[in-house]
Amino acid sequence: MIKRYTRAEMERIWTVENRYECWLEVEMAACRAMNELGIIPTEDLEVILEKADFDAERIDEIEVTTRHDVIAFLTNVAEYVGPASRWIHHGLTSSDVLDTATALQLKQSGLLIMSELNRLSEVLKLKAKAHRRTLCMGRSHGIHAEPTSFGLKFALWFDETQRNIKRLQEAIDTVSVGQLSGAVGNYAHIDPQVEVKACKYLELKPANVSTQVIQRDNHAFYMSVLAIIASTIEKIALEIRHLQRTEVMEVEESFGTGQKGSSAMPHKRNPIVSEQLCGLARVIRSNAMSAFENNALWHERDISHSSVERIILPDSCILIHYMLGKTIDLMENLKVNSDNMLLNIEKTNGLVFSQALLLHLTQNGMTRETAYSYVQRDAMKCLQSREHFLDIVLQDETITNVLSEKQIKDIFNFERYLKNVDYILQRCNII
Repeated sequence: MIKRYTRAEMERIWTVENRYECWLEVEMAACRAMNELGIIPTEDLEVILEKADFDAERIDEIEVTTRHDVIAFLTNVAEYVGPASRWIHHGLTSSDVLDTATALQLKQSGLLIMSELNRLSEVLKLKAKAHRRTLCMGRSHGIHAEPTSFGLKFALWFDETQRNIKRLQEAIDTVSVGQLSGAVGNYAHIDPQVEVKACKYLELKPANVSTQVIQRDNHAFYMSVLAIIASTIEKIALEIRHLQRTEVMEVEESFGTGQKGSSAMPHKRNPIVSEQLCGLARVIRSNAMSAFENNALWHERDISHSSVERIILPDSCILIHYMLGKTIDLMENLKVNSDNMLLNIEKTNGLVFSQALLLHLTQNGMTRETAYSYVQRDAMKCLQSREHFLDIVLQDETITNVLSEKQIKDIFNFERYLKNVDYILQRCNII
């Protein structure tokens, strides 16, 4: 069973306390690396590793004066460590710590999001298998097209989720980059091997080249993947919203005992979760746009990206994790009205077999243009008269002269719309 991480676990990643923990982890990795290279004496390193700590409230107090969060943090850490603290942040600049710590937070968040994606994938796989023989109406332009397997809807979402899993893994790898290169990224006051060794401790890759910041195309890619995941969720939710409409009523969100749908109309059972998900997807997309705009900064750096990221990174990670959890619950508890699906298929009185009839006529010698005109003529008559399409076709000599009654009746068979479903599911590694 895939572990489900709670919303509280995701939210903790983006707390002030965890941010400072990540800052401290980066500083300690740098100190250990510098000790390996003979820069920091071992006795000082032992003191640093033993005593280094922070107090978030105390940092806030110091920041009132310094008006600089990293300096306030370092001042507080020094209060715990004492004289050996002179080695902490040696040769570094604030963004070395901030950006490398952000990489740790994004990696932590990505792993929790990945867990939810895998859980969604498993639910969709089970639903695809369970409904592979459930016949439903396929629609194009919102209009009845031909019948299909309801399981294929889940298979489609499963396959897209598999792609999202691959995309997210690439995004996690892309942002798992550290930087300890100094004020403008040229290692003027720090050995590049400190970065290499510290990143190894942190399980990050060193940036190939940086300025004073890790380049924001990495973050834009990560955010774009979250936006794509949100668009998949929206695709699922939008389909549920349509299929729950009163005129369709093929599926329905779960509706709990005591739940109310409207303050005015007691009969209402609305697709509120699906509507929420469609709305929240817009937030993720707009945040991704902000991430794109963060890529272009002045010279070696400015901080126009910083204020934006303090909002979009935690909000987007927490939100997509929440949306995935809601989507999993939606799929697990979805009510499927298979009887209503069959009733909807019959609403057009057999018109769904028009293509099958067209193809059989061409297979028996009639030109496509002629066959199309005959079938369309009978289809329009069916729409106007409400007679069953089969009865109209059996009375049409232009068709019965080409196809026998048995051949025509055999055409009106739903099995053709399900015969290759298992082939598709096998190709998607569902069965």
